[in-house]
Amino acid sequence: MFNTSITSEQLNSFSKGNMIEHLGIEFLEVHPEYFTARMPVDHRTKQPFGLLHGGASVVLAETMGSIATMLVAKDPATMKAVGVEINANHLKAVREGWVIGTCSPIRIGRTMHVYDIKIHNEQGDLVCVSRLTVAILSA
Repeated sequence: MFNTSITSEQLNSFSKGNMIEHLGIEFLEVHPEYFTARMPVDHRTKQPFGLLHGGASVVLAETMGSIATMLVAKDPATMKAVGVEINANHLKAVREGWVIGTCSPIRIGRTMHVYDIKIHNEQGDLVCVSRLTVAILSA
């Protein structure tokens, strides 16, 4: 389903000068059925009590769903992805290190996509589960 000819280096080039770069999100691997990215748990992504901010997890999830839309598009230059609805269940606190997101499609329609994003800590513990609905618009 995902276009595996697009490299993580190409995906990371979209990060320059925006929130993705600011939060230190890095795209790791693209597989046919899912792709992965990671985000540091540091001064940019923590809340005042020293834990990963739930909003940072949501940014990671929405970023991954938007990029996923590009990875399934036949011609990414003719469309753009716009988040319509996102939810997130924060399941475990993280104080340091990295969190790793895995994004997979639930439904890919002509004008709407739905993605499942699971975020784990470095030990493999599930930290956050998110679902993103994306509208597909003409560019």
